[in-house]
Amino acid sequence: MEGSSGSSDSPVNQKLIEAWRIYQYYLDRTTPHTVPRWVGTFVLAVIYGLRVYYIQGFYIITYALGIYILNLLIGFLSPLVDPELEPSDDGPMLPTKGSDEFKPFIRRLPEFKFWHSITKAFCIAFKMTFFPAFDVPVFWPILLCYWIVLFILTMKRQIAHMIKYKYVPLNIGKQKYGGKKPAAASTSGNGLGYSLGFHIPLPLVRSGPLDTPKIGT
Repeated sequence: MEGSSGSSDSPVNQKLIEAWRIYQYYLDRTTPHTVPRWVGTFVLAVIYGLRVYYIQGFYIITYALGIYILNLLIGFLSPLVDPELEPSDDGPMLPTKGSDEFKPFIRRLPEFKFWHSITKAFCIAFKMTFFPAFDVPVFWPILLCYWIVLFILTMKRQIAHMIKYKYVPLNIGKQKYGGKKPAAASTSGNGLGYSLGFHIPLPLVRSGPLDTPKIGT
């Protein structure tokens, strides 16, 4: 028992835990900055592409990276609960008509995890290009053609799934609740007052003839 507790409290483990906390702290701070995060990942992808182009190798690593990103993309575009595999007792999980109640699209792979996984994959692949053992000789045009065919077939199946269940995995604009329309304000003064948020009293109008005051002589 003492040996296990001593090993868990070793300086190396403490340094690792402290480094992980610092990493998690700065990672959490990047959560609301969506555009800068993806710009940084794009720059990292360009650096990796230039590295592979410069050394003319590691094509098998690039192919594995492309397959992994394609798998992440399918998870990003898929709903959390697949209506084809797990039908809900409460009806469809996604709105199928414009008059249906608004139901937000919940992804199987959230955007932050999608970005984080892609960024880690590029970092790992970039580090692997410095080890010649991973440079397996292969005819890269075959791998490229196979990946393109696999991408087309996968996206075709995913788009067919979207059309079948009538959902769009992109949040375009802000969804608004279409409640009852307010009654149109009348052209009278009282209606104008209600539309402006206060009440305008109207003079009483008698239906009979007006009584003219008699002036004594």
